[in-house]
Amino acid sequence: MADASAAPVAGKSDKNKMTALLLCIFLGGLGVHRFYVGKIGTGVVWLLTGGVFGIGWIIDIIMIAVDKFKDKQGNLLS
Repeated sequence: MADASAAPVAGKSDKNKMTALLLCIFLGGLGVHRFYVGKIGTGVVWLLTGGVFGIGWIIDIIMIAVDKFKDKQGNLLS
């Protein structure tokens, strides 16, 4: 049986906001931050288009910085 205390808080992701932000800043054009939070489909789009031609990359940096970026399950990063 899994320990209930190990489960993430409802509405909060087990993914770290600072890790996602650093990945986005340095490797965002490759979509690495999206792969990190489980968004594989959009990660591939970011990889193939250079962060949606740089625009999506900048938007993601802002969204992560202001706590509006969500993981695959729709939870805010912790």
